Amino acid sequence: MKKNLSNIVDLDKYPINNLESEKIKNLIKKCKKDLDQYSCSTIPNFILPKSLELMKTELKKQLHEVYMSKESINAYLYSSDDPALPKDHPKRLFMKRYNGYLNSDCFPKDSEMKFLYETEELLNFVSACLNISPIYRWADPLACHAYNVMKTDGILPWHFDSCEFTLSIMIQKPDKGGIFEYCPNIREPGNENFDEVRKVINGDRTRVRQLVLEPGDLQIFKGRFTLHRVTKVEGDNSRYLCIPSYVLDPWRVNTPEHSKAIYGKVLPIHLERNKERSDGLAD
Repeated sequence: MKKNLSNIVDLDKYPINNLESEKIKNLIKKCKKDLDQYSCSTIPNFILPKSLELMKTELKKQLHEVYMSKESINAYLYSSDDPALPKDHPKRLFMKRYNGYLNSDCFPKDSEMKFLYETEELLNFVSACLNISPIYRWADPLACHAYNVMKTDGILPWHFDSCEFTLSIMIQKPDKGGIFEYCPNIREPGNENFDEVRKVINGDRTRVRQLVLEPGDLQIFKGRFTLHRVTKVEGDNSRYLCIPSYVLDPWRVNTPEHSKAIYGKVLPIHLERNKERSDGLAD
C-alpha cells in the first residue's frame, strides 16, 4: 500500500501539510517560543496509533541488526583521552554508556519512518518551528533517521549531538527510568562554556530540566547546543525512540570516530567529509 502522510501524522489535529492554517500557525508560535526559551518543544500524540504500531513492528523485525555499545564517552561523544588538558576538563570526564542504534541504512525502502523523514511537509514544519531556513536532512547515511534502542540497564550519559536539530519520536516507553534530561542553551557557536558543562557532569542540577515523552509524541530539540542525557532504563520493556535529524550544513556528516563508536562502522563519506566544524564547537 502506498504511504501517505495522513496515515502517519494526525493531520486533523496538526495539519502540517498546510502551514497557513490557523491551527498550525498557533502551534508554530508555541513551538518557537519553547525552542527559544528551553531549546526544545513537545507535540503530544503527533503520530497516529496505527502508524506507531507499524514503526514498532518495523523496528522489532530488525532488532538483530541493532548495534549495541557499552563504550564510555565524554560529553562530546569521544572515547579517547587528551592528557594535555587539565584532569577536570569536560573532555576528560568519561561516563558509562549502554545503548544501541538501528542505523538508517538498515531501513527498508518502504519504511514508515523513512517515508515520514523524507516528506517536505515535515521538513518545512520543523524549519518554521525553529524559525530557521533553510535546514537540511542530515547527509549521514547511518544516523539521519536512526532508531535508538535502550535495553534494561541502558543509559545514555550527558552529551551534545553532532547535528544541530533532532526530532525525538517515542515508540515504546520502558517500565521505569529512561527519562530525558537536558540543560537548555548551555553552549553556543564560539562559546563552549566548559565550566558550566563540568558542573552538570559533576552533579550540579541547577540547569537541569526533565521531559517525559509518551508514545506518539514528537519532540523538536536543539541537540547540538543543549547538554542532555537519558537516565538508566529499568524493567523488561526496552525504550524505543526514533531520532530524525536536521542540519544547517547539507555536506556535514559524523566524524569517523563518532560513527565507529556509536553506529559501529565508518563509511567512505565519513572519511571524505572529516573537516573542522564551522561553528568552532567540539564534536
